Amino acid sequence: MGEISRYDIAIVGGGPVGLTLAASLLRFQPDLSVAIIDRRPFAVPSDARASALAAGVRRVLEAIGLWCLVADEATPIEHMRITDSGHGDRARPLFLSFDGDVAPGLPYAHMVPNTALMQALLGRLTGRVDLLGPVTVAGFSADAHSARVVLADGETIEAPLVVAADGAQSELRQMAGIGTIGHAYGQSGLVTTIAHAIDHHRTAWEHFRPAGPFASLPLAERRSSLVFTETSAEAERLKTLAPDELAGVIEAAMGSALGAVEIIGQVQVFPLRLQIARDFHADRLALIGDAAHVVHPIAGQGLNLGLKDVAALTELVISAMRLGRDHGSADVLSHYARWRRFDTALMALMTDALNRLFSNDVAPIRAARDLGVGIVDRLPTVKSALMRHAAAIGGGEPKLMRGLML
Repeated sequence: MGEISRYDIAIVGGGPVGLTLAASLLRFQPDLSVAIIDRRPFAVPSDARASALAAGVRRVLEAIGLWCLVADEATPIEHMRITDSGHGDRARPLFLSFDGDVAPGLPYAHMVPNTALMQALLGRLTGRVDLLGPVTVAGFSADAHSARVVLADGETIEAPLVVAADGAQSELRQMAGIGTIGHAYGQSGLVTTIAHAIDHHRTAWEHFRPAGPFASLPLAERRSSLVFTETSAEAERLKTLAPDELAGVIEAAMGSALGAVEIIGQVQVFPLRLQIARDFHADRLALIGDAAHVVHPIAGQGLNLGLKDVAALTELVISAMRLGRDHGSADVLSHYARWRRFDTALMALMTDALNRLFSNDVAPIRAARDLGVGIVDRLPTVKSALMRHAAAIGGGEPKLMRGLML
């Protein structure tokens, strides 16, 4: 038998969600022993991608002392513009817009470069946790007292609580026998970064098109992050185009809202699907992030949902520890699963419905949806409530997302 190493918490998955959980737990319980396990080396990514972090998630990062480390590189989203168009339409009619903050001094969201976020997290955690990687997980088991993660190098990690943050194809989830429900969309998201001739003025654009939504999200200077949804076959074809050809396609899809564009980032394509774990926990195991849920990127909520998981699990684990309770017990984990399942299901239903509603070119459906969205745009109270919910400050969130300390 290999070496057995014991910790208070073991996290499998060294992406932003798993690392933020470790930083959050250590902020309120500094003496915790934490292991983070990943199949890849722990390193700051080299690509130019960025993530939209909702207002409530910013509050979490503020509470755990990380926001100050990324704020200088974050670009606030101060305006939103939503358009709808059919095949061959030259015009991009504007049906919904939003300007200003969702709360005083709090923009709807910020675009944060992935490099900045990962650099802040690794800088905070290096020397405070054991970063185990690259190494794969070979086995998982649990009993009434602890869980064990067996690594491919023969070492066994033992802890009262293990957290699966190892992505949509989570090996831990599968080892625990937790199935998933969902379906593929037949769409893929082409993701890249562009420079453009016209200033975005900190505006996020969402162009609804029959093949899927096209989102441009503001970065520093005249740059934007793109998520270009197309049929899977078309997305793969677009990826093979020369940069200037792809730039022309992107400019046309945007209706020239930002003028001439130039591809300045790596072009990547990701198949899109809806996938929800049948349960968010097993014996001494909690699922967070993509291990628990994958939703359509139409509302930009993927990472935000994972960081909501972090806020909820941190609150419950820290509360249990302070009361001298077993922080990996069934009571704690079932509470976590109940708390997060409703919000996740609601977001999954919403993004799935929006994609189905807008990813078509049927004239009566277009007329009805544009009328409905137009009515919402003329009802400030309703529009404000919707934006606050999307910004994760609508009420009922974990304490950290409400700006409260634990």
